[in-house]
Amino acid sequence: MGNVDILIVEDERITAEDIKKALNSVGFNVPAIVSSGEDAIRACAELEPDLVLMDIKLEGEMDGIQAAEKIRSKMGIPIIYLTAFSDEKTVQRAKVTEPSGFILKQPYGFLRKPFEESELNTAIEITLYRDRLEKRLRKHDKWLGATLRSISDGVIATDPQAQVKFMNSMAEELTGWLEEDALGHDVRDIFKPMDYKFPQGEDVSVDESRFKKAILPAKDGSKLTVDGSVTFIKDFEGNVDGLVVIFRAID
Repeated sequence: MGNVDILIVEDERITAEDIKKALNSVGFNVPAIVSSGEDAIRACAELEPDLVLMDIKLEGEMDGIQAAEKIRSKMGIPIIYLTAFSDEKTVQRAKVTEPSGFILKQPYGFLRKPFEESELNTAIEITLYRDRLEKRLRKHDKWLGATLRSISDGVIATDPQAQVKFMNSMAEELTGWLEEDALGHDVRDIFKPMDYKFPQGEDVSVDESRFKKAILPAKDGSKLTVDGSVTFIKDFEGNVDGLVVIFRAID
C-alpha cells in the first residue's frame, strides 16, 4: 500500500487532516490536500494519484461532483465521495460520474461523514481492486476487438437484449451496415438470413446454433449465401449475457 497515492479534496481542514492521518496509519500516501474542485483537477493532472477522496460540497464555483466528472472522463482516476448530503437529487447527480469508479456506503453506497477508519480503508481497497480489474478488462477488450476486426469472417456481438455492440469490417461488408449505424439496433434487423430463425425462449438452452447456405439480404437489397453460427455468451448461472454471430460468404 505504500505506493498508493490518494488525493484528499475536502474544504474542512480538520476533517481533511483526520482523513490524512487515518490513511497514513494504514500505509497510504497523501501527496496533497486541496479544498476546491478546480484545485482537485489541477492536482490530479500534476500528481496523477491512484484515487481521489472527494467531498461533494466544496468551496468555489465547482462542487465535488462536477470535479469528479472531469477527473474521471479526462484522467480515469477512481473517486470515493465523502459526503454528509444524501438527498435524491445529489445521489442521482453523483451516479452519473461512473459509479463503478467509487464506493458508496449505506443506500447507494455513500461513505458518510463521520466515518470509521476501517470502513474508509475497506472502501479504498475495494475501489482500487475494481479499478485494476476494469483497466485489465479494458486492455483485454482492446486486444479482443483488434483480433476480431482482423479475422476474415464477419463478426457481430450483442448485449443481453440482442442489441448490436460490435461489428468487424467483414460484417460491415457482407451486411452493408456500418458499425456506427448498426450499434444499438436489434441484431435481427442487421443480420436476417432467409429461412433462419434466431433461437429464443427455451431454444437458448443450447450454446450454439448453426446455419448453412442461408440467403442473407444486404442493406442495399442484394443477396449472398452464407454459412455460420450464433453462439450465446452466458454467465456462470446460465443467464445470457449476449450473443455472437460469426458468418462467411460462400460460392
